[in-house]
Amino acid sequence: MAQLGAHVEVRRNDQITLDEIREMKPDRIMISPGPGYPKDAGVSCDVIREFAGQIPIAGVCLGHQCMFEVFGGKVDHAGEIVHGKASVMVHDGKGLFKGMAPEFKAIRYHSLVGLPETLPDVLEVTATVKGTNMIMGVRHKQHKVEGWQFHPESILTEDGLKLIQNFLDM
Repeated sequence: MAQLGAHVEVRRNDQITLDEIREMKPDRIMISPGPGYPKDAGVSCDVIREFAGQIPIAGVCLGHQCMFEVFGGKVDHAGEIVHGKASVMVHDGKGLFKGMAPEFKAIRYHSLVGLPETLPDVLEVTATVKGTNMIMGVRHKQHKVEGWQFHPESILTEDGLKLIQNFLDM
């Protein structure tokens, strides 16, 4: 995000409070990747609950999984552990995917996913791994809240900076 000209302040999810975030008056919040389940992600889920509808929020990997659970979905094992694998993504061309090629390669590092059969009514699937129903992106239907299971920040993700710029433009 800083590479694209944004002022960025990084805070660990276990070393900040909701009150401290309010005092910062952010104009965007990015919930970053990390290990483990959403329940182990510090204040990440609480941040989504508190600020969705007030501040645009994007989530990457664990941040995406937090969104999925906060709005009522279930996150569980993906069936395979994927670390550093490039997969072809297909997407809806809207929101964070605006202006992207209909298919692109993205890098994945995860063993957990949002289970499609538990997709909350307030979320819509924005991206999947080509030829599967494995959810790689979600968008809230009313709020500026979107997530990616893959890693747009990786140099190996095609047009990853475009995805991040779309978030900054949100």
